Amino acid sequence: MTFTQLAYFLAVADVRSFTRAAESVGVAQPTLSRQLKALETELVDRGARDGPMLTPAGEALLPLARRMLADADNARTAVAEIVGLRSGRIRVGGTPSLCIGVLADVLRVFHEQHPDIRLELAEDGSQPLVRSLARGELDVALVIVPAAGVDPALHTTPVLRERLSVASPTSERAPTSRASMSVRELGRRSLVVPRRGYDVRETTLAAFADAGVEPQFAVEGGEMDAVLRMVEAGTGVAVVPDLVFAGRPRLRRTVLTPPLFRTVALARRADLTPTHAMRAFRATLLSFLAVLSAGDGFAGDVQVLRPATG
Repeated sequence: MTFTQLAYFLAVADVRSFTRAAESVGVAQPTLSRQLKALETELVDRGARDGPMLTPAGEALLPLARRMLADADNARTAVAEIVGLRSGRIRVGGTPSLCIGVLADVLRVFHEQHPDIRLELAEDGSQPLVRSLARGELDVALVIVPAAGVDPALHTTPVLRERLSVASPTSERAPTSRASMSVRELGRRSLVVPRRGYDVRETTLAAFADAGVEPQFAVEGGEMDAVLRMVEAGTGVAVVPDLVFAGRPRLRRTVLTPPLFRTVALARRADLTPTHAMRAFRATLLSFLAVLSAGDGFAGDVQVLRPATG
C-alpha cells in the first residue's frame, strides 16, 4: 500500500463519500477510485446504504494510517529544513486560558524572531490537544498535567504552576469580606463554568464534590473568554487560572482555601525527534517565561518551573 492510497483511504473514511473525498485531496473521482479499487473489498464497504463504510479491517487500519502519514509529513519537514528547501512549519496547541495568558505573546515573539516559519494554532481543551498530538496533527501543545499523569507516549516539559482563584466583577461587592473564601462559601454564589472538556471545569466540580457542596450554576458552557466576559457583566463568579487576570481590571481575584493548583507542561510526541522549528519554539517559550518571571509580569500566583535542558 502506498502513501497515496493511505491518504485516499483516510479521505474516504473521514467524509464517507468517494466524491467528496476526491474533492478534499484534489483529484478526480475516477483516479481515487482506481487507487482504492484493490483495497475496497478488504477495507471499504462501498455498498453500504449510508455511503462507504469501513470494514473491521479498515477500522483497525485507520489510526495506524493517520500516524503513518503524520510521521511521513514530519520526516519530509525535517529533511526540507536540513537541506534548506523551506524554513519549516510548527503546529502549536494550547488551552484557551493559556492562549489568552501566554501563547498570544509567545507566538508574537516567535514570529518576530523566525518570520519565515509558518505558525498554525489550535485552541482546545487539554484532552483533545493530547489526542491531536498522538495523531500527529500538532507538533507541540501547552497542556494541563492531569492528576494521573501524562500519557507516556508524550514527552513533557513542565513550565508553569499556577493557582486557580475565584473571579468576580469589580463593579459589585466582593464575594467575601476576608482575603480568601472556601468552596462552601463559593457554593452560595451563582457560578459560571466553561464547557465540558475544560480541565478547570473538572477541577472545580471535583472540589465541590470533595467538599460535599452542590454548585449553583448561573451559566454552563462556553469558551474561557466568554466565561470571563460573563463574570465582568455580573452574571456570576467563576473559578479560573490566575494567568487570565492580567489586563482585566474589571475582574477581582479572590483565592480559595484550601488552594487549588495546576501544572502546565509543553508536550510533544516522545517517538519523534523535534524539528528545528519545534526546538526554536521551545526556546522562545522558556525565554519568554523566564523574562516574565524575573520582571514580575504575572498576575496572581503563577510560578515558572525551571525545566531541565533537552
